[in-house]
Amino acid sequence: MNEHFCLNDITPGQHAVVSALQSTGSMRRRLLDIGLIENTDVECLGRSPGGDPSAFLIRGAVIAIRSEDCENILIHAS
Repeated sequence: MNEHFCLNDITPGQHAVVSALQSTGSMRRRLLDIGLIENTDVECLGRSPGGDPSAFLIRGAVIAIRSEDCENILIHAS
């Protein structure tokens, strides 16, 4: 059984694979444009001192994503 989590659930140093995007509208378009499509490997690099946003390595680029947007990115363990 594959358990699905949101992108907020991984900690720095962990990897995961994108299983679905639940975002809509312009945010969905932005996430797709940076390469967050199904089966994309994502690594959490760290969180800002305040905890938001978090930095992720996505297709060779470091991308900061806010917690509220991470909640709409479903992942499973890689």
